Amino acid sequence: MTAPLPFPLTATPTPEDLEAGRKLFAGEVDFVKGVVAMSGLPPADRLEVCFAGRSNVGKSSLINALTGRKALARTSNTPGRTQEINYFDVGGQFFLVDLPGYGFAEAPVHVVKQWQALLKAYLSGRATLRRAFVLIDMRHGVKKVDDEIMQLLNKAAVTFQVVLTKADKIGTAERERTLAQVRAALQQHPAAYPEILVTSSEKGDGIETLRALIATMQ
Repeated sequence: MTAPLPFPLTATPTPEDLEAGRKLFAGEVDFVKGVVAMSGLPPADRLEVCFAGRSNVGKSSLINALTGRKALARTSNTPGRTQEINYFDVGGQFFLVDLPGYGFAEAPVHVVKQWQALLKAYLSGRATLRRAFVLIDMRHGVKKVDDEIMQLLNKAAVTFQVVLTKADKIGTAERERTLAQVRAALQQHPAAYPEILVTSSEKGDGIETLRALIATMQ
């Protein structure tokens, strides 16, 4: 028998879980606030999931696709536009959290440092954070700056799951090479959730699965 691959792709959820995801995101999804300091975080009265990724990885596009709203999260071709932790309320049941893009950003160095400090404080100190989704551009795989955020998540004991974005932008052979590289990288990180989700915001690939994952999270 062939040994199972480490970090397999997330299986298609059950019809019941898919329906739970559909219902959750078919309801109200509202912007709550943008936070620039830990003191501004909303009350920790429900579970939350966050989306982290280097600048221009497609976080805003994924959040818009996930929620079925075209402009809930702002999108930009300018790396580093998301300068704060943005909170969204999902049906009064979850907080969905859009984190500042890490890595390169077209902003003054002192501003970038402030973003990074806030990011680290949030990941280390939010007790209701159930999972971090770390977005990786499928065209590029895991880079050094991604590895650094994963190490931070290891130290904070925050479970994180890799979500590969822009899967429609590359061919099958390139996809397999990226998956092999990502799987090798994840074996160095004890906080990594043992599945990888492949998505395309433009084509809708993986979006229903991601909704189901969030809706059934405990």
